[in-house]
Amino acid sequence: MIYTAIDTFYLSEEQLKSSPSRKDGIDEATETTLRIYGCDLIQESGILLKLPQAVMATGQVLFHRFYCKKSFARFNVKRVAASCLWLATKLEESPRKARQILIVFHRMECRRENLPIEHLDTSSKRYVDLKADLIRTERHLLKEMGFICHVEHPHKFISNYIATLEIPPELRQEAWNLANDSLRTTLCVRFKSAVVACGVVYAAARRSQVPLPENPPWWKAFDADKSGIDEVCRVLAHLYSLPKAQYIPVCKEGGSFTTPANRSWDSPHQSASKDAQLAGTTTNEDTSTAKAPSTAVNAETGKDELVKAALEKLKDTKKSDEEGKNTMNGGESREEPETKLSSDTRTETGGERIKERERDRERERTRGRDHDRGRESDRERGRDERDDYERGRDKVRERVHRSRDKGKDSGRMEKSKHHSSRERDHHGSSYASKDKDRRKHHSYA
Repeated sequence: MIYTAIDTFYLSEEQLKSSPSRKDGIDEATETTLRIYGCDLIQESGILLKLPQAVMATGQVLFHRFYCKKSFARFNVKRVAASCLWLATKLEESPRKARQILIVFHRMECRRENLPIEHLDTSSKRYVDLKADLIRTERHLLKEMGFICHVEHPHKFISNYIATLEIPPELRQEAWNLANDSLRTTLCVRFKSAVVACGVVYAAARRSQVPLPENPPWWKAFDADKSGIDEVCRVLAHLYSLPKAQYIPVCKEGGSFTTPANRSWDSPHQSASKDAQLAGTTTNEDTSTAKAPSTAVNAETGKDELVKAALEKLKDTKKSDEEGKNTMNGGESREEPETKLSSDTRTETGGERIKERERDRERERTRGRDHDRGRESDRERGRDERDDYERGRDKVRERVHRSRDKGKDSGRMEKSKHHSSRERDHHGSSYASKDKDRRKHHSYA
C-alpha cells in the first residue's frame, strides 16, 4: 500500500542508531560530521546561487531523509548534496541548470581544499561524467523517497507562535536563525515541524531571558510536549559545541568534483607485478655478487678457451661469406628469367588495359553522339511546335479581323439604307405639300 500523506517520514532515535551507515561500520561521530558537512555544502552553494532560504531548507531535509535509508559508505556526500540542492530547486519553483550546480560545487571544493581555482570546462569529459552522476543520484533520491518529496518547515510557525505568546518581535530573527541551524541535525526526521518551532522559540526566549507563560503551560496550546522541546534544545546545544565539520573520505567510490572521474590509479595486479619485478632485480644482483669470486679464480684458465673459440668463429665467418657469394651469383641468374617473365606479363597487362581504355572512350563518344542527336531532335520538335502554334495564332487573328470588317460593312449598308428611306420620305412629303398648294391656288382662282 502506498501512503501519500505529508507527514510520513519520521524515525525514532533507536531507528537512527541502527542506520545503514552504522551497519557499514561508520561510528556516530563520523556520521554526524558528514551530515553537518553535507548541509553546510547545501547552504553555502544556495547562497552562491542566490536561492531563497526555502530551497536550501528543503535540500537539507531531503539530504537527511536519503541517508536514513542509504549509507555514507556507498553514496558520496558531495554528490548527494549537489543532487539534493538540484532537486530542491525544482520542488520550490526556483530552478537552476545542472551546469550552474556543478560549477558552484567545483569552485567550493577548490576553495575548501586549498586547490588552485580552475574553471570547470563544460565541453570536457569530466563535466559530462559529473552531469551524468548528478542525474543518476537524483534518480536514486526520488526512488528511495517514493517520489513523495513534500517538506514542511518550522519557519512558517515561528511568527504565529511569537505573536500568540506576545513575545517581543526582536526574538523572531534569533528563532529564525535557530531554525536554520536545526536543519543540520536529524531533528527534521525525528519531530514534526510544529514541535521544532516550539523548541526554537523556547531556546530563543531562554537566551534573551524572556519569560513564557507556564500556568497553563504554553506548549499545550500548540500541540507539543515538554520532552520534545527539551530534546530540541539539547540537540541544538550539542550542535554548537562541535567544531567545524570537515570532509571524511568514507565512501568507496570517488566523488570529487576537482579530480577527473576516470583517474588512472594503479590496480592491485599492477602493484603485485611491480613488487615481483623489484624482487627479481634484487635476487639477480645477489647472485651476480656471489658468482664474482669464482669467475676471478678461473679467469686465467678460461683465456685459452676464449682464443680458440675466436679462431673457430673467424673460420666459420669466412665459409659463410664464400657460400653467400655463390648463392648471390646463382640468385642473379635465376632472377633474370623471372624478371623477363614479369616484364612480359606487365607489358601484356598494360596492352590489355590500353585496349580497354580505348573501348571505354569509344563507348562514351557514341553515348555523347546519341545524346546530342536526341537533343537536336528535341530542338527540331520544339521548333515545329512553335511554328504550328504561330500559324494557328495568325489564322485566328485573320478570322477576327475579317469578322470585324464584315461587321463594319454591314453597319455602313444599314446606315445608307436608312438615309435613303429618309430622303424618299422627305421628297414625297415636299411633293405632296406642293400639290396641296397648287390645289388651293386653283380653288381661290
